[in-house]
Amino acid sequence: MTTSHHRTASGRPLRVAPAWVGGARPADGAADQGHLLPVREAVWVWSVRRYARLALWALPAAAMLDGWLTLGIETPPGPLVVSLAADWLATIAMLALTALLAGTRARRTAIAGLLIGLGGTVLSLPLAALPPDSLAAGASLTVAQLRVAVTVAAAVSGAGWLLLGWAVFRSKLVNPADGVLLMLAAVAIGAGSYARQPLPTVGALLLLAAGTGLAWTGSRLIPRA
Repeated sequence: MTTSHHRTASGRPLRVAPAWVGGARPADGAADQGHLLPVREAVWVWSVRRYARLALWALPAAAMLDGWLTLGIETPPGPLVVSLAADWLATIAMLALTALLAGTRARRTAIAGLLIGLGGTVLSLPLAALPPDSLAAGASLTVAQLRVAVTVAAAVSGAGWLLLGWAVFRSKLVNPADGVLLMLAAVAIGAGSYARQPLPTVGALLLLAAGTGLAWTGSRLIPRA
């Protein structure tokens, strides 16, 4: 019988016994009982980690799109398409980062950051297509209330990234400096449309640095399949 050795997100060896060929299991109460995982659970953990390490590259991609928008350069698709693409990539990165941190002591903070960040995305999507200081037909909000809604959506998104950055800092899984950069970028994200240059551009650069560091480190945590 052979036993394959991989590493979990916490760095501990993951021992997988080939139960499909009748591999022996330790006796009940044995000291090694807690170090073995059922094959199905091990395959599931491996799949989640592989998704997380690959999908983390969506974070630097989202940061580049956000940075491009802050420069005010005309793009053929238009700023709305670029903004929606950035939000979509950021959502994927949130899911990947939470999956990567699921096996650490900061998993509760990461899950809270994911839920709050998704809430901010849901709040901001209906407002993304509206021109500044304008209302949609049949809207029940005034212009002043719309500004408050935009501010709240940006603040909620920033709070989600702030919690994710704190989770990265506390996890002891990746470089803590990436968590600090992510928290600093969350300040610019939370400022939203009220931030003045160069804060939005600096925030995008911080998010790019944090995302690149997390994606690079995450890709080296688990051996390639």
